[in-house]
Amino acid sequence: MRTAAVLQVTRGPRTATRTDPAGPAGRRREILALVADGLTNAEIAARLVLSVREDDHHASAVLTKLGMTPAAKAADTARHR
Repeated sequence: MRTAAVLQVTRGPRTATRTDPAGPAGRRREILALVADGLTNAEIAARLVLSVREDDHHASAVLTKLGMTPAAKAADTARHR
């Protein structure tokens, strides 16, 4: 990094994570909202212009972060937030 003239490295959690450390941020929050609306991964990927694989990754990360496995539980949580 020194040879690339990088003088400072950002440390700590992102701003979105600091404001809601327990919840998903950014794209994952969008995906969670669409899961709550009952959309499939393919429909979410099409709406957000993502590959289905990328959507699957984000959806899985959201469920893991929320400590849930079934998508229905995540959707229920999203509705109550």
